[in-house]
Amino acid sequence: MRIRYVISTMVFWWREHPLSFEQECEYLRGLGFGIELWPNLRGQNECRYERRNWPRLKAATEGMLVSMRSRTDNPNLEQWAEQIQCATLLGANIVTEPSSLGILDGPEHDGTAFAGEVVRMADANGVALCVETGSLAPLLHVGERFDSIRYCLDTGAANIDREHCFRQYVDALAPRVAHLHLTDNYGNTDDHEPPGLRGGIRREDWDYLLSALHRYDNEIIGSFEMCPCLPSVMIRQASEYVFDVLQWPDRPTRPAEHDRLANPPA
Repeated sequence: MRIRYVISTMVFWWREHPLSFEQECEYLRGLGFGIELWPNLRGQNECRYERRNWPRLKAATEGMLVSMRSRTDNPNLEQWAEQIQCATLLGANIVTEPSSLGILDGPEHDGTAFAGEVVRMADANGVALCVETGSLAPLLHVGERFDSIRYCLDTGAANIDREHCFRQYVDALAPRVAHLHLTDNYGNTDDHEPPGLRGGIRREDWDYLLSALHRYDNEIIGSFEMCPCLPSVMIRQASEYVFDVLQWPDRPTRPAEHDRLANPPA
């Protein structure tokens, strides 16, 4: 089992003076992290996966580990094809909710015909689809229907589920986990706090998660998905807890050429 780490562009959402996309990438590259792209800038509707944006995405992320968060605006098959092709260009996997695959949460879990077309396109392009933790039942439903589907275990969502405890999520998803959203909350709403929140997910549950992942020989991307405060603060807090306290493996290292960042974001 190996974990490689990325930072979600969610960390930049609340900056008063936004960095350019190129500056975001350079900052994260300098810290040794890859990047997880959200399809939109906060407060904007334009999807960054549209074909006209591909040259900029490719140039800015050159040499970086990239993952992509799927569109959440009920993408049609044409839009799915476009973002799958973008993922192929960037060498990225795609994290998606069941609803973006046309599968709704409910007692009968709506049909999988649309999802089947999306999975077929992803498989044909060598793109891994990772279904993100929400309600556990539709996730398992998708996984049972499609062998190539992998799971994104979102620790924050697992911590606030009212029907299943954190460890039940881990036990159910761990064999096919290819992606993690590493985030924390107080158990009521999905706060997207850095891992290690006082009063958040218990240390014993973090340890249980890592132990379960070690039982399977999966290549995993761990994405720090956080948004409440300044990027440098969140990244430092999360890194100290996950790598120094919890002793998670494969800590990112700063490239030699980035030992001194002239203007890191506050």
